[in-house]
This record gives sequence, structure tokens and C-alpha cells, in this order.
Amino acid sequence: MYKIEATDLMKEIMGNYFRSLGKGEKKIAWCTSVGPAELLRSFGFEVYFPENHGALLGATRTAMDYIPEAIKCGYSGHVCSYTTADIGSFLKNQTPLQKHYNMDGVPTPDLIAYNTNQCREVEDWFTFYADHFKCPIVGIQPPRYLNEVTQDEVDLVVKQFKKMIPACEKASGQKFDLDKFKETVRLSKEATLLWQKVLKTSTAMNAPLSFFDGTIHMGPIVVLRGTQVAIDYYTTLLAELEDKVKNNKGFLPQATCRIFWEGMPIWGKLRMMSDLFNQNQAAVVASTYCSSWVFDQFDENDPFESTARAYTGIFINLSEKAKMKMLSQWFKEYKIDGIVFHDSKTCFNNSNAKFGMPLRLKETTGVPSLVVEGDLCDLRFFSEGQSITKIETFIEQIQDAKVLA
Repeated sequence: MYKIEATDLMKEIMGNYFRSLGKGEKKIAWCTSVGPAELLRSFGFEVYFPENHGALLGATRTAMDYIPEAIKCGYSGHVCSYTTADIGSFLKNQTPLQKHYNMDGVPTPDLIAYNTNQCREVEDWFTFYADHFKCPIVGIQPPRYLNEVTQDEVDLVVKQFKKMIPACEKASGQKFDLDKFKETVRLSKEATLLWQKVLKTSTAMNAPLSFFDGTIHMGPIVVLRGTQVAIDYYTTLLAELEDKVKNNKGFLPQATCRIFWEGMPIWGKLRMMSDLFNQNQAAVVASTYCSSWVFDQFDENDPFESTARAYTGIFINLSEKAKMKMLSQWFKEYKIDGIVFHDSKTCFNNSNAKFGMPLRLKETTGVPSLVVEGDLCDLRFFSEGQSITKIETFIEQIQDAKVLA
């Protein structure tokens, strides 16, 4: 059985992270997953990410126990299922954090911060908690759907970053320290560049890391950016994966085609989907999702402008034209034979198959596509039998085309 040995270390690190939140020894700031974590950490906050909790609810298949609770409170069952699952979990005072990490529940925030670079729903989601806890909330609302991030957008976002500082000072009890911010950005940059190298090990023809592995090993880059812990972990993981590449050890040695996954994971079906692709000799080697935490523009010498530019330029916040350019480059780099678009029914912002992109992308790159309907947490929108048939047929078509070629 193929195994990534660093997985045990990753589980230990994530456990320590959650248990530290439960101790209540430091001030707590809540933050969106692609939000200003570096600025918050520079004030000494422990940073908690509700989206990570939403993914945990999906992966443990408990989301469907909680989504109805949020619907009772007026939230639509068609909005982000991270939001409805997380709010429903809170209303029922039930969370996997209690079982797995012996926490009482989600940590009480001293400050809440969000960035709508992913979607507008995070503002509504986080405002629910700000109202409940009577907690200060600050937000960044960058321009969206950009062909490129220009200095105008950067200047706007920098102003919004700096407007957060007084609230951070008041909630943390600490004055802003530019040197601490620079150091946190430096740590974050080093970790994110290591994560990028981890993902790029799967450009090897015998790839050592699948997309499904990546969704697990991305945990520290999401919740521990700006810490030495993240750097140390990805240094260890990268060394192991590079050794596997050197010794031609991949997660699927007999792969007959290489697949790109576009969109959110279907958290409650990760194992099923991984097994399905592997059993059909299709290696899912890259994704837009895991690459969302690569911030190679970070620069500790210019922390405000570089973080503003990096967070505004994430894939989900760009125009379709810019996204297609990035996908085309990834196809070449990872030697992709086909792309699977996940049309997530409650994550409209991160579903890119709704306006003709798959067909236009095939016209420009020649890479065939498949659209799979599902959701990040709400499994009512996912048909397992239908998806299996579609995926197996798609893989067979790719394999046949390669044989004929």
C-alpha cells in the first residue's frame, strides 16, 4: 500500500493546533481561509478558520445533521454549505472538535476578520457570529473578476488592510509592530513556497501526491501560515516526496492518464472518488483548489502591498480570461490529459463550468473536460451512481484516444 509517511506528523500538528485553540491562553481571531492571517498573527492572535471547520463537517459527513438547523433560521439550503453546516453545528452545540480534540466547541472570538476575495457569503456568515458574540468584525472587500491585479487594486486593498489595525490593537491589547508583521510574512512566504514545491512534485510522470492527498496535507498551509511549524512540516513532506520522485515511487504507478481537478473537493466522498480514479488507472495530479494557498508574491520587505497583491490575485478572484490562461499553463506543466470540473451547487463562486469555460478551454488547449455535479458538504446534490458512470466513461474515452494517437 502506498503511504506518505509525513501524514502522521501532519495529524499531530493539526491536533496540537486545535488543542491550543481550546486552551484559551491567547486572544482568538477568526479569519477567512484566504484572509489576512499574517496581519492577525503579528498581533499575537491564535487564528481560527471557520472554513476549515466547514470542510471538517463535510469530511466527517456530519454536515447533513446541521444544515437543517441553519435553514430553520432562514438560511437558504442553496447558499454555501460551509456556512449552513457551520452555523447549524454551532446552533446545536455539536462539532467534531469535541470528539477529536476534546474541545468544548469552537473557540470564542475576540475579533473576526474576513476577505471577500473568495465570495460575498463569508461576510454574511461571519456577521452571524459577530452579532452572536457581540464581537468586533473587520473586513476586506477587494475588486473582483480581474484580468490582472493592477496598482489601483493593490492600493485600495492596502488601505483596507491598514483600516483593520485599530480594531486589531484594541482586541489584542497590543500596538501594531511593523517588524512583527514583516517577520510573519517572511514565515508565511517560506511555508507557501515549500507548499508550491510539494504540489509541483506531481509534475513527475510517476506523481507522488494526488489531488486527494493534497486536500489533506494542505491543512497546515491553511491554518498555520506565518508560523515556523508550517515551514518545518512542509520541509519534511517535500523531502519525502522528492525522495519518492527520485526512486520513481508514485501513488499510481500504472496510470494511463493524468487528470486535473477544477473546483472544490466533495469532502464527504474524498475516499470514494480517490479510489474510483485510481481503480481506473487515472492519476488526479493537480487542482486549482490546492494551489489556492500558493502566495509566491509575498515579500516581507513590503508586507502590506505584497499581501494585498497576493490575496487579491487568487484564482477564484480573477476573470474567466485570466483563469483560462492559468489553467492552460497548468495543463502543460502537469502534462494533463483531461480536466474534471466540479459544479458545486452551493459554491457558485468556485464553480467554473457554468458559462462555457470547459468548451472554450478545449478549443484552445485540446484538453477534454467532464462536469461532475455535487457539493462541498451537502451530499443531497451528489449522485454517486451517476457520477461513477460519467467518470469511468470519461476516463475510457481519454484512454482510447491516447491509444489511437
